[in-house]
Amino acid sequence: MATFSHIPVMLEECMQGLAVRDGGTYFDGTVGGGNHSYEILRRSSPSGRLIATDLDDEAIAAATQKLSLFSGRFAIYKSNYKNFEQVFAQAGVDKLDGILLDFGVSSHQLDTEERGFAYMKKDAPLDMRMDRSNPLTAEFILNTYTRQEIAAILRDYGEERFSSQIAAKVVESRQIAPITTCGQFVDIIENSIPKKFRQNGPAARKSFQAIRIAVNGELEGLYDCVTGLTRRLKKGGRIAILTFHSLEDRIVKRAFNELEADCICPKSLPVCVCGKKKEIEVLTKKPVTASLKEIAINSRSKSAKLRVAQRISE
Repeated sequence: MATFSHIPVMLEECMQGLAVRDGGTYFDGTVGGGNHSYEILRRSSPSGRLIATDLDDEAIAAATQKLSLFSGRFAIYKSNYKNFEQVFAQAGVDKLDGILLDFGVSSHQLDTEERGFAYMKKDAPLDMRMDRSNPLTAEFILNTYTRQEIAAILRDYGEERFSSQIAAKVVESRQIAPITTCGQFVDIIENSIPKKFRQNGPAARKSFQAIRIAVNGELEGLYDCVTGLTRRLKKGGRIAILTFHSLEDRIVKRAFNELEADCICPKSLPVCVCGKKKEIEVLTKKPVTASLKEIAINSRSKSAKLRVAQRISE
């Protein structure tokens, strides 16, 4: 098995956003290889505490090893970060000083052929599971879902303008033979999109993103999760969220805007009746993006956006 590797995106920007301090309690909801978590623990030494989650067994093993220097100060749970209520109860944590969510797929997952995340790996199986115990795979979706269901996934999660054509071609192709490899799916996509629309980057990127999101339920409950996690911050605590496509970023932005709003009554009312109070201060009026230097070193950081907010009331 290849060594788990992941280049952390905007590492310094994330740490500055969190304003990590000694003695704080932090949550890394997507621990990956442990790079962001390592910095949180290092900068919160000697007594800071970290709770982390991930669905990938290989990531958890790699992170546990990387963080071993801080033994006794961290705990990693195999769980979706959306299950934070149960995780915090198990860890004996109530309020937090900082929260980090990194929604990116790790370099290891993209580069490991049998995981089936990358459209460049032609012979890779159509898997795409973050949690390999999850029974739902990309292959199952493409071979069993209806044309309408596949088209909706490609349209809603990939913002693919040719979703209907690709879905029709998927159904047509699987009637001849099952679709089992990334290469087969790439060929279907390329044969469904007119040549003049295949000039701006890989034609398969949006469709692979869409199927991956569907397999892992990445957007389900995301708004409620961001809102709920933010309300677990202590006064002055911060949440930093890295997104990698517009759908995630819109949800995070909407959640932050709602939490920052102070009174949402119609302007026609003479007095406030909603009782809504401002809960956070958004510290990134525009999302932070990777520097040109970082993009040159790690091209996968190009699409990343970082939003940070601070809790102003409990």
